[in-house]
Amino acid sequence: MLWVLTHDHARLLGGGGVAREVHHLYARWYGVLSQGAYPAGDPLWQYPPGAGPVLLAPGALPGLTYFQAFVTLTLAADAVIAIALTRAGTRSGHSLRGAALWTAALPLLLHLPLARYDVQVTAFAVVALLAMTGSPRACGALAALGALVKIWPALAVIGTPRGRTTKETWTAAVVTTGVLLAALAVLFPHPFGFLRQQGGRGVQIESLGGTALALARRAGWEGTVRYRYGALEYVGPYVPQAAAASLALTAAALGALLLWRLRARRWSPATPYDAALCAVLLLTVTSRVISPQYMVWLLGLAAVCLTSRHTAQRPVAALLVAATAVTAVMYPPLYKEVIHGTWTGCALLLLRNGLLTAAAALSFARLWRGTAGRHGPPPPVFRAGRRALRHPARTPVSF
Repeated sequence: MLWVLTHDHARLLGGGGVAREVHHLYARWYGVLSQGAYPAGDPLWQYPPGAGPVLLAPGALPGLTYFQAFVTLTLAADAVIAIALTRAGTRSGHSLRGAALWTAALPLLLHLPLARYDVQVTAFAVVALLAMTGSPRACGALAALGALVKIWPALAVIGTPRGRTTKETWTAAVVTTGVLLAALAVLFPHPFGFLRQQGGRGVQIESLGGTALALARRAGWEGTVRYRYGALEYVGPYVPQAAAASLALTAAALGALLLWRLRARRWSPATPYDAALCAVLLLTVTSRVISPQYMVWLLGLAAVCLTSRHTAQRPVAALLVAATAVTAVMYPPLYKEVIHGTWTGCALLLLRNGLLTAAAALSFARLWRGTAGRHGPPPPVFRAGRRALRHPARTPVSF
């Protein structure tokens, strides 16, 4: 990945476009943040206030350029994830498949993970999930830290077991969020300026709605592609309707997750992991934006699932690895085909988004069947719990 990053200017690798975001955009924001303000007036600033400290962090490494320091910290976050997955995989009843998936699948995205801060965000979510069994409060605090950098790590706590674990985890998340938001509001003015830019986003060319519009374009639709809010989006007739449909699907996905939470009755040791992957996958697929770096999130959560031998998400993880490989072909090598909506570009979009949609549907179905379905077998942890109730002196009850 580092070798590819040093050859980023090759035409096949996007002609320098992948690393340009750190060189120019992140470095520019660093200049504004170092003056004690968020770049609230910049239409490209669409991130929660916790992104500020992450983008400021490279400045703390002496003797390096901003780009070199950023890549160094990204590699450090990658190492944290790999170590956490390896440690989790060596515990009794666990597996090293998660560490293997992360190590082998992340390079499928070429140098993209090293030139975005999604690895850092994924580290918060991965460590939060793996900390749940030992310290629910630490899980909630870490998930809150990740959510303040990018919203999605908040979904890491959706599958916490009912009762004390949920109470402790969610309370810690709320308290951490409140304290850090207050601190950031004191240190930086306009911490919520990103909401204005985020609300104005349209339909990115790589989303499900973008795939439908790309096919419509081949059939004669007169829409065009324009660079807006840091992404290439469609502009033209029916685009607002496509955006509204994406928002409606996101609302439906949230409703399905809420229904699952209310109906779930059986928790295995892997249920919190499986639920986190399912939730992020559903909201990713229904989003108006499915950027290539989103695959980093999904690979990290799939790797956490595979650390447990009780996970129901193994086939989902396989689909995600396949989708990641297609994403690497689509961006950056053949991204112009996607931009211009050629048949090759449409085929790549259909294949990648088809794999993601299938993974989302399969993930939810397996999560529901294993925890809320009528005929799902009780997981081992609950059988142990029943034995513990019969013989409390010999087998303590625990999640």
